[in-house]
Amino acid sequence: MIDPTKWEIETDRLILRPFRKGDYERWWEGFNGRKPPQYLFDEGRLKDMSRFTKKWFIKWISGFEEKAKQDEMYILGVFRKLDGAAVGKVELVTILRHDYQWGMMGYSIHNQYWDRGYGTESVKAFTKATFDDLEFHRIELHINPENRRSVRLAHRAGYILECKRKAFSKENGRWEDMLIFYQNSE
Repeated sequence: MIDPTKWEIETDRLILRPFRKGDYERWWEGFNGRKPPQYLFDEGRLKDMSRFTKKWFIKWISGFEEKAKQDEMYILGVFRKLDGAAVGKVELVTILRHDYQWGMMGYSIHNQYWDRGYGTESVKAFTKATFDDLEFHRIELHINPENRRSVRLAHRAGYILECKRKAFSKENGRWEDMLIFYQNSE
């Protein structure tokens, strides 16, 4: 397996890698540059970014490194090659290793960068890398059925709809149904 602190995935237009201390300004610009919410599952631009200081950012990303070293969770920033802009992030949570090698992926692209294919490109690349570099066998996406943008992305990235799990995930204090999409390494 790879050293999670040095992991870097390159696509035609993007670089996916762990956040670094020097990424704060780019991360902040990406987050603060969001447009107002575009639909129900988009939190959009936050009204107050003052608590997201460089000190907060460094503490936040140091937690990512620890989780990756323990093979619990991998969080990578998604950066545009053209100008280094931080356009979002991808993450993988280990559900179970042993005879399963099973994980769950999440992703988010800042809404000012939507409709350029960055989400699909980063999910495809991250999926392949989790199979090749981290030796996962099965990756799942858990998507609220109402999140049509995310459902379309799952299809474009080659994920297969397996089922709908009833009252599977707690969101905003309520148990919500989730669509389960998956890919296997073979």
